[in-house]
This record gives sequence, C-alpha cells and structure tokens, in this order.
Amino acid sequence: MTGRADVAVDGGALATYRMGAARADAPLVLAVHGITSTSRTWLATARALDDRAALIAVDLRGRGASSALPPTVGLDAHSRDMLAVLDAAGLERAVVVGHSLGAYIAARLAVRHPDRVARLVLVDGGLTIRESVGADPAQFVEDFLGPTFARLQRTFESLAAYQDWWAAHPAVAHADVSRADLDAYAAHDLTGAPPHLRSSITPAVVRDDGLDLFGEPDAARLTVPAVFLCAPRGMINDPHPMQPLADVEAWAAGDPQRRRALLVPDTNHYTIAWSAHGGAAVADAIAAAVGAGQR
Repeated sequence: MTGRADVAVDGGALATYRMGAARADAPLVLAVHGITSTSRTWLATARALDDRAALIAVDLRGRGASSALPPTVGLDAHSRDMLAVLDAAGLERAVVVGHSLGAYIAARLAVRHPDRVARLVLVDGGLTIRESVGADPAQFVEDFLGPTFARLQRTFESLAAYQDWWAAHPAVAHADVSRADLDAYAAHDLTGAPPHLRSSITPAVVRDDGLDLFGEPDAARLTVPAVFLCAPRGMINDPHPMQPLADVEAWAAGDPQRRRALLVPDTNHYTIAWSAHGGAAVADAIAAAVGAGQR
C-alpha cells in the first residue's frame, strides 16, 4: 500500500488507497468492496497483481475511513462517488473490479456511464440472488445478512479480540488467508475505544444498500466487456453459493462476445477475494482486462 487520497464527494470526503504496483506508470484500476467490508478486501489481490496494475481501493461511504460521510447510500449514490474517484485520479476510462455489493455498484456505473468504464471484473456479485425472487425485500435482507448484522451489533474488548473473532470465522478459519491480511482488515474496520470497540459499519447503512439490490440487475444490461468470477460456496463456507455458476453461465451466454464466466474452485464468498489463490485468480482477471483494454 502506497498511500491514502481523500476524494471530495457529496457530504465530505471519500477515503481511497493505492495498492499493488508501486511504479508511477502502472495502469490504475478502480476497486470496489462489498456490503460490510472496506478497502482491505483487496490486500491479497493487490499483492498478486505485483507490478501489473495498481488498485485505487475505496472505502465506500459508511465504511472504514469513509464512515463519517452522511449515510446517503444505494447504488446511485455509490456510483456518483465512483465517478468522483475516477475524476480525481484523472481516469477517463478505467477497468473496474467489484466484489459482492461492489460488483453491483460497478455494473451500475458501467450502465449509467459506459464511456467511463473500459472493462468490468465482477467478483461473486452483480446478478439476482435466487432466494430474493418473490421475497419481501426487508425480510430477505434481514434473513440473508443475519450473521453480518449480528457482527455489526457486537462490541469487542480489544483489537486482538476482534482479530481473533475473524480468524475463527467459518469462511476463513481453514482457508489460505494470510493472518496478517486478516488482522489488517479487522484493524481498519474497528472504531471506538476499548472495551467497547465495534465495526465502523452500521446496520442501517447495510440494510439500505441491501434493499437497493432488488429488481433487474444492471449486469443484465451491460454494453462493456465483463468477466464474472464466482465462488462455489457461500458466505459461511456453506454449499449454497451467492451466485451459482449456472446463473453466471446463463448471464454470459446472453452476450458471449462480451461476457465470460469463471468458477474459482475451492473458494467461498469471502475467500474468492481474501485467500491467496482467490486473490491470484482475481488479479489475473484484472491483468487480462487491463491488457485487453490497452490493445
């Protein structure tokens, strides 16, 4: 990581971090994290990128170092923020990578502003979640994100306690996730003072963002090239993926000239971005998108 830059957005400043290649002429890629995450989602991916590209990794409003921004969330608000980040970086067109909620934001940005997005890398997010079809939106969000809401409502007596909580999480406990990355992720997320430390993310922000995911997904209307990486397992390493491969393949078949589906074996919704081999797969997809955009 080579430094933080704050970007002026509606209501204040959005925190962004440069990760990956340190060379000044490295291609810049906008990286957008998930619904209860922060910029530290991309640590493994940035390391795997080496000198092939640098990430501009954001803390979305309501999260991490952007948690003080007014809670004006939803895909449109986040898309406007991402435009501001591209402008601040001097990027007319960029490759954009998004994980989970970040994939929905990236797709919204590409549909509303296709002239600003060269290519997309969607990581286990962006399509309709099967279980949400026909469900009451508010109840679905509560049920689907139940374990996440529980974490956001907890307090921790120390940073070490929160780091240990993450290390024992079923999604990462037996995965090739760097403990140093996990500790950095937890430290960046934590706010408050001992013994009442808590996540910087409030349940209300998560709920409002989740409610904005209903309806036809923007990924179905993309006109820019996109690759979709999906995990075979779910958020607690369960056998119920958030974005099943069959759904992703059907999406890709809708525009085979511009869309591609990739399964990242032995990953779940978290480790597809956090683990060494998941981060390497995402990094390879980013590098391929950057290379294709330069041809």
